[in-house]
Amino acid sequence: MDKNFLNDFPILRSRMNGHPPAYLDNSATTQKPESVVRAICGYYGSCNANPHRGVYELSVKATKVYEEARRKVAAFLNAKSPKEIIFTKNATESLNLVAYSYGLNNLRGGDEILITIAEHHSNLVPWQRVAQATGAKLNYIYLAADGNLSAEDIDKKLTRRTKILAVTQISNVLGLVNDIKTLAAKAHEVGAVIVVDGAQSVPHIPVDVQDLDADFLAFSGHKMLSPMGIGVLYGKKKILEEMPPFLSGGDMIEYVEEQTTTFAELPQKFEAGTQNVGGAAGLTAAINYIQRVGFETIESIEKDLTTCALAELKKIPYVELYGCEAENKIGIISFNIKDVHPHDVATILDAQGVAIRAGHHCAQPLVKYLGQNSTCRASFYFYNTRQDVERLIEAIQKVRGTMHLA
Repeated sequence: MDKNFLNDFPILRSRMNGHPPAYLDNSATTQKPESVVRAICGYYGSCNANPHRGVYELSVKATKVYEEARRKVAAFLNAKSPKEIIFTKNATESLNLVAYSYGLNNLRGGDEILITIAEHHSNLVPWQRVAQATGAKLNYIYLAADGNLSAEDIDKKLTRRTKILAVTQISNVLGLVNDIKTLAAKAHEVGAVIVVDGAQSVPHIPVDVQDLDADFLAFSGHKMLSPMGIGVLYGKKKILEEMPPFLSGGDMIEYVEEQTTTFAELPQKFEAGTQNVGGAAGLTAAINYIQRVGFETIESIEKDLTTCALAELKKIPYVELYGCEAENKIGIISFNIKDVHPHDVATILDAQGVAIRAGHHCAQPLVKYLGQNSTCRASFYFYNTRQDVERLIEAIQKVRGTMHLA
């Protein structure tokens, strides 16, 4: 495969404020290769119809596209069955589905939910609400000095009272990779279910849900080259079968009477209404593209870019880095520039065609735990280059001068 990936991404060949874009906000969303764009257009141009609803040719084609996407995702995650793959609109909806369909129906007063301080709001706020509704207690695992989860906290707080352990596989702020396989084993030892936020992991590293022994895992397509509006919830079949539907309406029913309804089998039970078949087509194409690139290549490029960027950032005395000393790190770098607000930093970099994120990254408790209100974040993907890193460093070196700071 051609290693000049920029040729495959039209938007990366455009201009941003008069400059070629150095797009470094991949933790938020990734750009789309032409093959994905073609797959989406191809679906809408040749077989757009409601899946599962009609016996006419277009509907049959749409159903085939949709269910082929499910099989592709199941194989990609090494799920036991495509029935364990639920399509949603993003990881947020997937995690809410687990919280409300599983959490509300299985927790009660005296039970405990254990999450980490590093969670994205999508894997935090739903558990707050479940705790409030059920009387369960919400506990937190905090961090060790290097930014990783505190082993002492895990052993102390994961107890027989814990019914749910909800944890990100990779922090969207610190980029540190959690040992999900070990955490799952510990959770299962005490009878807890583990819910994994895979939004930052599935695009960057191989994820095998059977090897991890995850009970649930959620991710978003838009963070791995596919369009916005398509997400996935993986769940163990036995658990999903026992859960009530999250949404009600068309296509998730078996029979509807005036006063009662029986529900469809998995996975349709959790997929009410007309689904995003075009997004599913794009997700299939995205997985195909990622598999052609290969995770070995993806990890190698991201490691090189991260190592290079950190080496240069550490030379700048007014740059403060967060979670950058541990080895178990992917291409996410959170930093601040002394005396300059992160939003000002991002605006100054934008003028030079460098796109980074500034704010709390939908992880306010973590950012507060780090002693900050917000940070800057540069995040890489395999289509980024050393030139992007050079432009990031050059732009950062101009920030304080632009703000008239010595």
